[in-house]
Amino acid sequence: MKVDHLITMANQIGTFFGSMPDHDEAVNGIADHIRRFWEPRMRRTLLAALDDAGGDEAARALLPVVREALLTHRTALEPMVSPAA
Repeated sequence: MKVDHLITMANQIGTFFGSMPDHDEAVNGIADHIRRFWEPRMRRTLLAALDDAGGDEAARALLPVVREALLTHRTALEPMVSPAA
């Protein structure tokens, strides 16, 4: 999935939760939604774009509240790595 589309989707989630009066609740809601409903490769791609924000114009397009949610809850959002069998 293209990172531009993931950023658009994340920003739509951010717009929804960003309308909440409690900022912390909005940040937590964004992260929880992405963790629960996005498959691991989608989260991995979005987090990689965030890491490359200095050179990736698409990642700079993230809303501030979305960027905060990703950074604050990064550990919970990173897909678990399955041990090799």
